[in-house]
Amino acid sequence: MNPTASTPTIEQVFAEFLDEQREKLKPRTVRQYEDVIGLLTHHLNGYAYEGLSKKEERLFNKHYNATGAAHREFCQVFGPEKIVVNLGMFLGYFMVRKVMAGAELKRAAGTAVKKLSKWLAAKGYIDKEESEEGAGRGAEAARDLPKAERAARILFEAEAGNALGLEELKGEDYLDFDHFTIARIELGTLWLHQAGERKLIGPVVVPAEATRLLQEGWDLSCSLGRVRGKWHIVEMANVYPG
Repeated sequence: MNPTASTPTIEQVFAEFLDEQREKLKPRTVRQYEDVIGLLTHHLNGYAYEGLSKKEERLFNKHYNATGAAHREFCQVFGPEKIVVNLGMFLGYFMVRKVMAGAELKRAAGTAVKKLSKWLAAKGYIDKEESEEGAGRGAEAARDLPKAERAARILFEAEAGNALGLEELKGEDYLDFDHFTIARIELGTLWLHQAGERKLIGPVVVPAEATRLLQEGWDLSCSLGRVRGKWHIVEMANVYPG
């Protein structure tokens, strides 16, 4: 048998959550929650299908590929059980790479997700374990996303101000754009490694202010160049909290 669409859907649950918050919170806070739920909806509609089972994928394709009024997005097909499982990618990737926002909205994203997770359990939409997982992710994001955003800006400004040029770096003194994980931090210095490799890259000279914000296990999206035995960031994109 083909699976059927959930009742209620994620879209309906989000609307219920926001309606309740409008009765309790100040208008400014409500607007932030609306923005966050809008972004979470966009993320789920755009990426969450990648984690579906074969059976769920058939259901999704049936509704998504329908034309006209029969067409449905992910949040109009699946229910609240699909929210928490997708929060890690939303907070750890989507809010960092896809959303051009300052520290305030990123902090609000974590706070809203934490409150949403607790509300879902209170309403009986998810169990306590899922709620605690989602609330934990939200609390971490509220703390770490603003720090990561600030650190990325510091590193980008430092990279823009240095005199290194790609044409000056050759062979083993240049590491192309990639994700590098922070293995060790000292004031003004990082040691990194690439995915799947144990060899440390360092010392990487960075502003001391950035090292006060960064944490071991976080990822930097950048390229590196080595001059006189020390590595420097040549191109900088994002910082991803671990």
